[in-house]
Amino acid sequence: MPKLNENYLNVQDSYLFAEIARRVKAYEESHPEKAGDIIRLGIGDVTRPLTKSAVEGLHKAVDEQAVPETFRGYGPEQGYAFVREAVADYYRRNGISVDPEAIFISDGAKSDTGNITELFAKDNVILVPDPVYPVYVDTNTMDGKQIVYMNGTEENNFLPMPDDSVKADVIYLCSPNNPTGACYNKEQLRAWVDYALKNEAVILFDSAYEAFISEPELPRSIYAVEGAEKCAIEFCSLSKTAGFTGTRFSYTVVPKQLVYTASDGRQLSLRDMWNRRQSTKFNGTPYIIQYAAAQVFTEQGMKECMENISYYMENARVIAETLRKKNIPFTGGVNSPYIWFKCPNGMESWELFDYLLENIQVVGTPGAGFGVNGKNHFRLTSFGTHEKTKEAMERFDKLF
Repeated sequence: MPKLNENYLNVQDSYLFAEIARRVKAYEESHPEKAGDIIRLGIGDVTRPLTKSAVEGLHKAVDEQAVPETFRGYGPEQGYAFVREAVADYYRRNGISVDPEAIFISDGAKSDTGNITELFAKDNVILVPDPVYPVYVDTNTMDGKQIVYMNGTEENNFLPMPDDSVKADVIYLCSPNNPTGACYNKEQLRAWVDYALKNEAVILFDSAYEAFISEPELPRSIYAVEGAEKCAIEFCSLSKTAGFTGTRFSYTVVPKQLVYTASDGRQLSLRDMWNRRQSTKFNGTPYIIQYAAAQVFTEQGMKECMENISYYMENARVIAETLRKKNIPFTGGVNSPYIWFKCPNGMESWELFDYLLENIQVVGTPGAGFGVNGKNHFRLTSFGTHEKTKEAMERFDKLF
């Protein structure tokens, strides 16, 4: 009989969003007359279609695949040079210099933030914020790594800062944060970079929502901080920026400066390790997706994306306005598509989930699914339509 990875016994039986789907399905089956009234503001999936530039890129790439002269099969594991250059140019337009050779193209930031754990030994101390995107915790738990939590609370605006008494080897940061919508400023990120450099630690920085940042003084990349290229890996995707949740495209930046000493004294490059891992376990993102993504990164392509983001941020404004009217404390809604609020009337988050579903047929995300500090908080997303979001908030207003 094979010996199983018993670390899976330490993972929650059901992934957060699978449990939400189970409860919603059960409600629909028991209340079929109300199934059509359900408004979903829970999972962070987009509702706007792909932009014109992306669709034109897909069509052109498909046409190329239809004739022998331009047909492409397997591509380079790191991604085609043209799209890596397009990503690097996007960084340049935002005032950041990134070497195209440090950019790896993949099929989703969720995949890469989970798979990157393979580069680090099991005896590393992993520092994770709470509340946090569940993938960071689950993938390290599956691998048997030691996780230390840093508390995100109302008192620190859900932006935990370095604690010199804690010696971490790998640090997860997400800004704008999922689920809280909180966003680190440059001085706060500098403190994290200084901490990582002092402790010879590596920061795994999730910037999946960088395009939603509207305040120019807030950094959209960890590399806006001097020295970050010596201690940070950055993950990003087009899922929310360009509506690629069903199209699947991401990029991970692993600078060449990330070199550490192995137990035998040899120098190991994280970039080379990641390249070796990807070439073994990943056959690359489809050419047609990469070509479409390159069109997204043009100035016109990003202009179209920002029009969709503005649409979603209007939804965020409507949600935030309703919460203010009810004097319910919240974060996010500005610089982020997520709104994280304190559960009314002393409720716990799963209690509120069931209460909203039963009484007004609105689905959100219980904060407890993101960690202990989310027990009495709740997340709504702004990715619905204007009509559905407005209707959901009118129901919420009447309920409370």
